Amino acid sequence: MRRITLTQFLVGRQQSNLINADLRLLLETIARACKAISTRVNKGALAEGLGGSATSNVHGEVQKKLDVLSNEILLEANAWGGNLAAFASEEAEKPIPITEPYKRGEYLLLIDPLDGSSNIDVNISVGTIFSVLRCPKTTDGKYCEPEEPAFLQPGNRQVAAGFAVYGPTTVFILTVGDGVHGFTLDRETYTFVLTHPEIRIPADTQEFAINASNARRWEPPVKRYIDECLAGADGPRGKDFNMRWVASMVADVFRVLSRGGIFMYPRDSKQKEGRLRLMYEANPMAFIVEQAGGAATDGRGRILDIQPKGLHQKVAVILGSRHEVERVSSYHQ
Repeated sequence: MRRITLTQFLVGRQQSNLINADLRLLLETIARACKAISTRVNKGALAEGLGGSATSNVHGEVQKKLDVLSNEILLEANAWGGNLAAFASEEAEKPIPITEPYKRGEYLLLIDPLDGSSNIDVNISVGTIFSVLRCPKTTDGKYCEPEEPAFLQPGNRQVAAGFAVYGPTTVFILTVGDGVHGFTLDRETYTFVLTHPEIRIPADTQEFAINASNARRWEPPVKRYIDECLAGADGPRGKDFNMRWVASMVADVFRVLSRGGIFMYPRDSKQKEGRLRLMYEANPMAFIVEQAGGAATDGRGRILDIQPKGLHQKVAVILGSRHEVERVSSYHQ
């Protein structure tokens, strides 16, 4: 059986006019950076990558050394290619524009360099999430200055999104708007190979993922849904459910893509707007999940239709198997 590499896959999408050459090169560069991050994550303590550093990010969270390193790897890899107008990172307060001597391109890149990094010390899967937007144009046809307002586009304007999972294998998940495909890193050839073509999420499921330690703070619709799941075959759902929670969004969402399920990080009495970042986590994951046949909501509406108000805006996230997401949404109504 012929093995299709990520580069071959992207060239095929370019030849089909689904993407242009600049976007293809940008996605290849992101994938190459993810390979470098994967190598450092796999070395763990051998590369002195574990433990907290003396810094904190824009959200006041303690940064791990690998958080900072992953951010640097992604920025350095993409700065000189001529495909980007600017970056925005979960680790930085403001966008980082492309400046001379490098050529400025037409795309905006948003990155969560190392999602789930609190799990590094205990050897649980972490990952990288990314989202690609086009830089808006002014009325005279020129590209806008790539400052924060240029990034504040709803998720339905994404031209590509994806994530990497650094686990027992490194997997690169990608959508350019024509479905979802997964590539596994072959460490002998150091190439990403298509191993999960045309991923589809089952509409029904018997698995849910939520941080149950927050149960006392949940809103009534979420509490109702989880109580029904926990009641199992004896309750109104008439079937037993299993709970899964890795506390690493990339790992939890990859499980949903692999076998179905519902992932929930809802708003509650402590996190009144939600816990996850709209631009760096919710939008790219919602795009991927919808492209795989699932659904994604904040409980009140479609995540991809939310008009962002700020670069680091937080939002509630409920995504996965369509029928379960629709049920939770109906409880919110």
